[in-house]
Amino acid sequence: MKNWDIIVLGAGAAGLFAAIEAARRGRRVLLIDHADAPGEKIRISGGGRCNFTNLHIAPDRFLSQNPRFALSALKRYTQHDFIARMNHAGIAWHEKTLGQLFCDGSAKQVVDMLRRDMDQAGAEMWLGCAIGPVTRDGTLFRVQTARGLVQATALVVATGGKSIPKMGATGIGHDLARQFGLRLVEPRPGLVPLTFSDGVRDGMAGLAGLAVPARVTFGKTGFEEGLLFTHRGLSGPSILQISSYWQPGAAIQLNLMPGTDVAAALKDLRRTGGRQDTGNALAKLLPERLARAVAGWAGLSGRLADQNGTQLARLAEGIADWQVLPVGTEGWRTAEVTLGGVDTRDLDARSMEARTVPGLYFIGEVVDVTGWLGGYNFQWAWSSGWAAGQVA
Repeated sequence: MKNWDIIVLGAGAAGLFAAIEAARRGRRVLLIDHADAPGEKIRISGGGRCNFTNLHIAPDRFLSQNPRFALSALKRYTQHDFIARMNHAGIAWHEKTLGQLFCDGSAKQVVDMLRRDMDQAGAEMWLGCAIGPVTRDGTLFRVQTARGLVQATALVVATGGKSIPKMGATGIGHDLARQFGLRLVEPRPGLVPLTFSDGVRDGMAGLAGLAVPARVTFGKTGFEEGLLFTHRGLSGPSILQISSYWQPGAAIQLNLMPGTDVAAALKDLRRTGGRQDTGNALAKLLPERLARAVAGWAGLSGRLADQNGTQLARLAEGIADWQVLPVGTEGWRTAEVTLGGVDTRDLDARSMEARTVPGLYFIGEVVDVTGWLGGYNFQWAWSSGWAAGQVA
């Protein structure tokens, strides 16, 4: 049985970063993952270009029972620190909307950078290696693996959550937290498309594949980004964002013409194009398929000029304040992240160490810290991995 200073479970963004930082301190580090390749979420993210961070990192962009928990790690290893790392590696990048940063080329450049950093730091990585029972004997953590029993004085759990199971995601990190007596905030899918009843979905028939700008709101939280109609319901950035806040049994509000005085626009349209069928006239404001659907939802037919004030108001409400009740989400299969996880009350915010189990650390997605869409979750992975790597 070989001894190590640190065993890291999970070769995703957080695990790779923690292994690098710990090895740079001269620690003997072993990184283990059952997958055949490291950083698979990095590789597929951002359409293969990796949305590696966001310029607007702030605590209010993260969901948690204690949103301020993430602040310590995020302030000590910032988005600017990771940008500097990218620049040093010669990886070109660009900003898209809302502060989102992407590689100019392939996301594989980021994975290659991390593997190179890890090799240079002297950490060892076992891939395609199944992880078995984990036990603790005094100050030592023992991990049974497909390559034999290993032990270390520190164990870093970076196994992620249940999202994207086709990539091999499991709940092992949550199981380990329970095993060692830590509390969990019940995990659920996040950044996930919403589904609707047959009746609501029938009303969207023919709209699948149509994308429009929209503002989607739940309670006091709203996002103004793209919305995508699908065969199952609604998706797109605005829907994925609101899904992390949505609560079952409650409606969400959609504004299909954000930033527009819809009532005034309809009055102008009635004056200039009132002789047209309502659906056809509305196509000057919305995509044709959506215009016809909206007119149908409002129960309007005939010429726009023939619609009275009450009918126009109903049409405006259907565009700017469409209340729709989801029946659920598409679940873990398409969720981009896991909401919930290891309760932050049981972790030290500076080191990510379990308060009651010295030498045990939880980082990244396995923790009850979930960022908005747009690079926030990668930054949490870098920051929390860095924090653990400084002390483990």
